Amino acid sequence: MTSAENMADNANETVPETGRSELTSVMAYGEEAVDAGTTEAAEPLSQPAGANTPDTPTTTVTIPAGTVVLAATPIGNVGDASDRLKALLAQADIVAAEDTRRLYDLARRLGVYVNGRVVAYHDHNERSKADGLLDQVETGATVLVVSDAGMPTINDPGLAIVRRAIERGLPVTCAPGPSAVLDALALSGLPTDRFCYEGFLPRKHSERVQYLRTLLGERRTIVFYETPHRIADSMDDVLDAFGPARPMALCRELTKDYEEIRRGSIADIRQSVIDNPPRGEMVLVIGGATDEEAEAAAPNSLSVEDMAVLAIDRALEDGVRIKDAIAQVVQEHPLADGSLANRKQVYQAVLDIKG
Repeated sequence: MTSAENMADNANETVPETGRSELTSVMAYGEEAVDAGTTEAAEPLSQPAGANTPDTPTTTVTIPAGTVVLAATPIGNVGDASDRLKALLAQADIVAAEDTRRLYDLARRLGVYVNGRVVAYHDHNERSKADGLLDQVETGATVLVVSDAGMPTINDPGLAIVRRAIERGLPVTCAPGPSAVLDALALSGLPTDRFCYEGFLPRKHSERVQYLRTLLGERRTIVFYETPHRIADSMDDVLDAFGPARPMALCRELTKDYEEIRRGSIADIRQSVIDNPPRGEMVLVIGGATDEEAEAAAPNSLSVEDMAVLAIDRALEDGVRIKDAIAQVVQEHPLADGSLANRKQVYQAVLDIKG
């Protein structure tokens, strides 16, 4: 009997303290999804044609017992799934998935049978579920953590369980794979020896402007995520913050059939967004500051007029009184010497702007 068959037969038994060290990945996919803390099971799934047959290729992959494993999933092309990911999906005792339906859809497309228990593990419950999953790791279970696309913890759930595992002295490893950040960086044509990843740009205009201004002196290549419904406004703010000439790339639908890389100056990319609005989530890669730009941005403090503009935007967007908005902005933006700007001066600048 194969290891996968033994595991299926013993699915309801207690996980042994000493687990498997090497297992054979069998191409098949799972039977039930159970949200952690509930007993409601998903509708059973049928086994795909050709799965777990003598002709199905197998790959021997080490499955670490008593370990949390973060595994990267395809970001658009299912062909990028590694044999290690398939083996982990088939053999992990517990699979903690950001979206269980998407997990089973991926398993179906890969022809992988998920033998272990599947639990929902997402932004809204990852902190509360982390210790329960780690309790299972302590008994010898392999807990696989996957997000909808890419590597867990990179703008996806996973950080909470990693931190708690470290605090509890439990092992954590990862099965690397597709990464939108690295793909975009490699395809951008911009320097890759030093870069910084900044996640999604802030949603609100005033916060986005403030955030981008803090990066004016950043010499490294800068990588952001952005969504299609915000890209036009964000590109306006990128242009205002960095100017028209810096090189950049807009990368969308990475690894998919309609993958597109737009390269040029910030002004070029902004115009292309206006002329041909991009669809799908995208990655923005912006060239770092030159020495002259970095030196010019060195003080890294806002003028009274800049604070007034931010306060006006904050008051309009958050629906707060202008005096409250000024207080917030002044507190968030200390001057170069560490002191705070005079609120009365900022208020007067607001009056001057409004005319």
